[in-house]
Amino acid sequence: MHIRTLREKEKELLKDFLYEAIFIPEGVEAPDRDIIEKPELKIYYEDFGKDTADHCLVAEDEGEVVGAVWTRILNDYGHIDDKTPSFAISLYREYRGRGIGTKLMQEMLNLLKEKGYKRASLAVQKANYAVRMYKKVGFEIVDENEEEYIMVCSL
Repeated sequence: MHIRTLREKEKELLKDFLYEAIFIPEGVEAPDRDIIEKPELKIYYEDFGKDTADHCLVAEDEGEVVGAVWTRILNDYGHIDDKTPSFAISLYREYRGRGIGTKLMQEMLNLLKEKGYKRASLAVQKANYAVRMYKKVGFEIVDENEEEYIMVCSL
C-alpha cells in the first residue's frame, strides 16, 4: 500500500469516493449514485484544487487508487470556522478494516500541521463505525445533533 498526493488527472475519483463515503446503515438501501450531484454534496469535489486548503491523499494498491482523504474549507456539516479544513475520507468496501483509513488520516493530519493549520474538523453519523477510528487518530466530539457528531482534532 502506497500513500501519495492525488494527481490532477485523478480529480474525478473524488466523485467515486464521495459516493463511497455515504454512510449506509445496516438494512438501508443505498441511494442512487446521482445523489452526489446535489448542491450540498457537490461542494466536496467541485473545483477541487482551486483553494489553498484543498488537499487530497490517496491510497494506492498495485497501481489502483483504493481510498482517498481530502480536506477543504467549506460550509459543510463539519464546518466550525473559516480557518479549519473539513475532512472527507472513504475507501472501496473491500479495503476497509485493514488500517488504511487510519494511515490516510494520520498522513493528512501531518500534512495539515506542516501547512500551519491549528485544527481540522469533520462530521460523522453516530452509528458509523468510523467514529472509533477518528477518536484513535485524535479527533474529539465537540458538538452533536440527533444523528451526527461534530469532531475536531487539534494539530
